[in-house]
Amino acid sequence: MTHYLDFEKPLSEIEGKAEELRVMARREGGADVEKEAAALDRKAGTMLDSLYKSLTPWQKCQVARHPDRPHCRAYIDALFTEFTPLAGDRNFADDMAVIGGLARLDDRPVVVIGHEKGNDTRTRIVHNFGMARPEGYRKAIRLMDLAHRFGLPVVTLVDTPGAYPGKGAEERGQSEAIAQSTRKCLQLGVPLVSAIIGEGGSGGAVAFATADRVLMLEHSVYSVISPEGCASILWKDADKTREAAEALRLTAQDLKKLGVIDRIVSEPRGGAQRDPSAAIAAIGKALTETLADLSGKDPAALIAGRRAKFVGMGAKGLAA
Repeated sequence: MTHYLDFEKPLSEIEGKAEELRVMARREGGADVEKEAAALDRKAGTMLDSLYKSLTPWQKCQVARHPDRPHCRAYIDALFTEFTPLAGDRNFADDMAVIGGLARLDDRPVVVIGHEKGNDTRTRIVHNFGMARPEGYRKAIRLMDLAHRFGLPVVTLVDTPGAYPGKGAEERGQSEAIAQSTRKCLQLGVPLVSAIIGEGGSGGAVAFATADRVLMLEHSVYSVISPEGCASILWKDADKTREAAEALRLTAQDLKKLGVIDRIVSEPRGGAQRDPSAAIAAIGKALTETLADLSGKDPAALIAGRRAKFVGMGAKGLAA
């Protein structure tokens, strides 16, 4: 069953009518009914193209959070072979919001780390909706240390509304764990490529995305805070969410212009949720090409270049 977003309701009516006609044609036959359904399909396709060519930042937030959008585990299963997960932080527990381990991407040995949101009620609860606790970031640090030790490139898949803000997480050093993970990214002497496949929320995303190259799916979002959080802080008004989304400059297109990300990966028609396999394949191709570009670079040069990239970020705008 297709899940339609609020702005897709006119589309749902057309596609629903086309499906009704096809059911009627199967029951009763008739070429005329099938022709009418095909005409509605063409109309729906035109409307879909129009909608997704002019998405507002708030609509992109809705698409990035779409329940049918592929998540980390789907990318790992489709793109990586010989995946061997690593569990636990050797300190407190295993955080299921973060998945990571050794694998091969296009037969290249890598370490892959990502946020997992889950895809139904049970798995979303298990994975805490992709909101990592301190032990999740410490697990990621373990994996990055392993990659550094054995000279393996690191691939991170970012999809989180932000780090978990619970009392227990704060007591166990949430902010320190995020800072240490971000620092570890900057210290790696191996290529680090990050792909934002859904939401990139706050420090919880930056802790995985302080990378040599940051890729971003066309309709994903990446920001210091959610539009809802921004609206509640700046205006103390939940109705200002759309204005907050505009002000945050959180779309892939804005972030590419600002130099925050390096490459936009196109999504299939109507977003990744309508054709997960095509979206996953596009990310796989982009990751493979980016890793090939970074391959063979001197560890010291990688570290220096990565640090210079993030230290200098925004300097051009400030100078202007």
